[in-house]
Amino acid sequence: MTVDRAAVVSRHRIAVREIHGQSPLAVGNGEFAFTLDVTGLQSLPHRYPLPDRYGQGTGTLLATMAQWGWHSTPAREEEAYGLASTLRRYDTAHGPVDYVDLGGTLSATAQSGLTPTEEWLRANPHRLDIGRIGLWTADSEGPLHAADLSEIDQDLDLASGVVTSRFRLRCRRFTVRTAVHPDRDAVGVEVTAEDGAEVGLVLAFPYGSQAWGDAADWSRPEAHRTTLLRDHGGWRIERTLDATRYTARVCGPGLSAQAGGSHRVIVRGSRTRLAAAVEFLPDGASRGAPDGPALTAEEVCTASTAGWASFWSSGAAMDLSDSEHPQAAELERRTVLSQYLTRIHCAGSTPPAETGLTANSWRGKFHLEMHWWHAAHFAAWGRPELLERSLGWYESVRPLARATAARQRLPGARWPKQVGPDGAETPSDIGPFLLWQQPHPIHLAELVRRARPGDRGVLERWAPLVLDTAAFMAALPQRTERGFELAPPLIPAQESYAADRRRLRNPTFELAYWAWALKVADDWRARLGLPRCDRWRQVAEHMVPPRVCDGVYAAIDVAPYTLRTDHPSMLGALGVVPATPLVDPATMERTLEAVLDDWDWASAWGWDFPMAAMTAARLRRPDLAVEALLLDRPKNHYLPNGHNRQDDSLPLYLPGNGGLLMALALMAGGWDGRSRGRPGTAPGFGPGWSVRHEGLVPLP
Repeated sequence: MTVDRAAVVSRHRIAVREIHGQSPLAVGNGEFAFTLDVTGLQSLPHRYPLPDRYGQGTGTLLATMAQWGWHSTPAREEEAYGLASTLRRYDTAHGPVDYVDLGGTLSATAQSGLTPTEEWLRANPHRLDIGRIGLWTADSEGPLHAADLSEIDQDLDLASGVVTSRFRLRCRRFTVRTAVHPDRDAVGVEVTAEDGAEVGLVLAFPYGSQAWGDAADWSRPEAHRTTLLRDHGGWRIERTLDATRYTARVCGPGLSAQAGGSHRVIVRGSRTRLAAAVEFLPDGASRGAPDGPALTAEEVCTASTAGWASFWSSGAAMDLSDSEHPQAAELERRTVLSQYLTRIHCAGSTPPAETGLTANSWRGKFHLEMHWWHAAHFAAWGRPELLERSLGWYESVRPLARATAARQRLPGARWPKQVGPDGAETPSDIGPFLLWQQPHPIHLAELVRRARPGDRGVLERWAPLVLDTAAFMAALPQRTERGFELAPPLIPAQESYAADRRRLRNPTFELAYWAWALKVADDWRARLGLPRCDRWRQVAEHMVPPRVCDGVYAAIDVAPYTLRTDHPSMLGALGVVPATPLVDPATMERTLEAVLDDWDWASAWGWDFPMAAMTAARLRRPDLAVEALLLDRPKNHYLPNGHNRQDDSLPLYLPGNGGLLMALALMAGGWDGRSRGRPGTAPGFGPGWSVRHEGLVPLP
């Protein structure tokens, strides 16, 4: 069924008429992003605040970030900051095992009792705000103030990725166009002023921050170095922060530049107009040569338009405009904007932070249990190449994952929870004990395979990842008279039970995920021409059944069985996970109804709503699927910029956006045995919905 893609995208252009401090716009390409205010730049950082969870000060949502932009604060010479000092011994089914652990206490809002080593390891490496770009005018002293702005008229054209910002600054009108190049870490800026105002840019560069959410530390000018140099075609700003080095190039006609204070550079245009491309390059210039051709602002805007045209014309599309449901327009808006935002923040060469390239949640580190929620939808929406970018990162850190498995007396690779780009585990009383990130690489590789049917190269490329992941999974469960059990220490996806990690066993979601993923991995062996593995098949077929209490699935297999806070993770056992013999649909339907009836949704997270929708869809309850997806709760709110807000310190949460797209792929595109191969049908939608779609890849 043909979708008018241009019409769908154009319906959801974002118009901004006033400062909305929680909802800034952004431009980017997956590897690099520039988040901007109503001036089209980063002129008003304090009007877009980001409170820190642990009282380490307030940052800003206006950041410039690249996938390569990481920094570590040097450890004190007298301290040996290594993981060895954080290892603590636990009894397991395979004997005593040392786990990376945390000696202090940590919650969502407070931390105490951490050793200097634990604090340093949790805070390093951290993502770096690589530069702030604000508006400069000749007749203004110091930073701009929001009170000086009026007549704000800002527009994000999703079709081109270009933001046009018009405003009056005191008595003069300004127009600013902003875009990011699709293949280079460059932002293009065109500034035009009326009434003879001399215009320019002010570039400011911070030190790296160890705070929870802020990626910039402006209090340590002595700790880093900024050097301005003349360059052919423009100017070069060389940056040195301890072991981190990078360059910012500023190119454009008629530009002049001068140091404007500590770590500040003022770039002037030609009187009332400035056109400049600011390109950031890491040391070694892995994404472009510093001595290569300089970009212009016009080239950046032209390339952005072409890149976004290619994106929107590829993969899947969905049109809900003929629906009678009162929330159809809002759901379509969330769908379009979630595609835009995940393309910017979740399509890079490493797994994203939960706030992508906008803010430093958890110091910008990756949460691998969230990778599926960030990026699985790319394959389901017919864009598997965007998923493969970050999937390749696992191969780079596989030796570390194998070493972790070996330390735990097991074969294969055990994937960590919270890491930086080097793959080193972060000390935590939760992360090292989570299990549900372990099957993700198998699931993600299987989605890529399904999106590229018949491509032998997919099997060969991802086979080492799939097979190493499965080897650990098959060896971990404990064989008992009941079957194969997931034994302690562990923490389920529903982290409410973290304090009981030494005795928890058999979380419902993980049991089903284990059984399904091991079967998929064994099928990969057969497709590769390898003999099937008896152990893998035995574990897959004989996992213990999930516990049922009062006719519904419990979250875990020991008391208290189910706490009704945080994630209702038992729903994932049929929804995120396809049907398995372990899960009875009638019991799961009762479980879903009970969750929708009385769960503490204030303590849930943005991906819990699409997870519930996926469960309902697979149960053939489209009424409950739509209800769950659009449930009116604070954590299921989507801002004007499309981001899924959670709270003040998490005003954006990309797993919610990615989860929404994954739920829609299931609800509209179907799954094996349900609407597979029948374009235009939508088994997860009921009366009142008209769902035109094309290009969705049916899920397992």
